[in-house]
Amino acid sequence: MGGMQVGIAAQVASSRDADFVRDAERIGASSAWVAETWGQDVFTPLAYLAARTERIGLGSAIAQLGARSPAMLAMSAMSLQLLSGGRFRLGVGTSGPQVMEGWHGVSFASPLAVTRETIEIVRAVSSAERLSYDGRVYQLPLPGGPGRALRSALPPMPVPVYVAALGPRNLELTGELADGWIGNVFMPEHAEVFTGRLAAGAARAGRSVASLDLVVPVAVEFTDDVEAAVSRHARGYAFTIGAMGSADQNFYNAAFARQGYADDVLAVQQLWLAGRRDEAADRVPPELGANTNLIGTAAMITDRLRLYRDAGVTTLEAKLAGDRTTRLDTLAQLIDLVAAVSRERPASTAPGAAGTDGDYGPSLDSNTQ
Repeated sequence: MGGMQVGIAAQVASSRDADFVRDAERIGASSAWVAETWGQDVFTPLAYLAARTERIGLGSAIAQLGARSPAMLAMSAMSLQLLSGGRFRLGVGTSGPQVMEGWHGVSFASPLAVTRETIEIVRAVSSAERLSYDGRVYQLPLPGGPGRALRSALPPMPVPVYVAALGPRNLELTGELADGWIGNVFMPEHAEVFTGRLAAGAARAGRSVASLDLVVPVAVEFTDDVEAAVSRHARGYAFTIGAMGSADQNFYNAAFARQGYADDVLAVQQLWLAGRRDEAADRVPPELGANTNLIGTAAMITDRLRLYRDAGVTTLEAKLAGDRTTRLDTLAQLIDLVAAVSRERPASTAPGAAGTDGDYGPSLDSNTQ
């Protein structure tokens, strides 16, 4: 891959947004990633970007598993791959029970099985195999019915699959099966919490974690007023900690806990659920804002880029704020710094970093599973 790459998180609600992605492509962004929650779907904006851009990679971050049948997911992915000239990356994730059961009306009972089986079915469809599958969640064709084992009418085409995973078992599954990982709430100071499990899964498949594209979303802000910026980003995590899940199951909180912040996220969550939202925001440790993002002077951000590089991260998904000029200037400066850091020396080969394998003990649980 030639050192770390810089992608962008893209919001696409108008032609001006597509123009911005085209400008990011011109500056040197390697990929643009579009999200899906309970507003826009992920594939329509990506198809629009495919028509408006030429070279930039286009990724879903993420398409919610269970919102579509695996075959429909494969059809959408293959259509985008065809229309984009091979630039599409299929990022998937299980979301959470609040969204899947509340919005889509789909059970969240077996997220790991859904992830594994969907990847295997998408691979079968995109390889133009006749679709016959006997899994725990999906049986194709349905047993005892008139369904036939069909083959895609499109020619075979590779579709790289990325998984948004936070928990140990899903990380190992990602290392075993996926082409890439999308890693939220990642702190390079605690990289082995994630990369160790990815490496364990990759080893089971007879490969190295270096074969995966490790994509980490980061807010980017060049500023001399570091304390204020860090505080603002930290306070923004109060919603994630308090509302993105139930009192008993929040995958982001579990990931923060595994990085050493269990007491902090519990306190924030309790304040949020009690309706004391300003106090919850005040209680978020500033380290959560500082260490999951790129905030500060150019020198400070350069130092943090070295941590990401040495952790084996291969793509930074830059979340940019401000007006169009500010966002483009920030992106251009980040691309220059990443290029300079990538030229310094190869990434670390410490245990758990990309390019290494290892035994990381028994699996635990989380999307995020």
